Amino acid sequence: MITKESKNDTRQIRHLRMRKKIFGTTERPRLNVYRSLNNIYAQIIDDTKGITLVSASTLDKELKDYSGHRGNKNAAKEVGALVAKKAIEAGIKQVVFDRGGYIYHGRVKELADAAREAGLEF
Repeated sequence: MITKESKNDTRQIRHLRMRKKIFGTTERPRLNVYRSLNNIYAQIIDDTKGITLVSASTLDKELKDYSGHRGNKNAAKEVGALVAKKAIEAGIKQVVFDRGGYIYHGRVKELADAAREAGLEF
């Protein structure tokens, strides 16, 4: 059981509450975002099969040439564009956005906006 001791614990409680409503299907998988201090991660997940279809993060080889801090809004834009590019190559155009219990602001918003600009619909 998760207790309310830290900000991350309250985020996990929010995320569990959101996950009761958000579910990724084969036609419309879930775009999940995880944010750490130094990096940002995005996965497109099919919850019916329980598999990750596409993933991208600031640690990927494609973003190896990215200079600067990998935990800021510019890095989140790069990850959003990369995950959208990989998703479109895999034949995924529509997703359900799962912000992971984070506030839709800052890095999470930049990642979502960049994914939309690159062609994902949500």
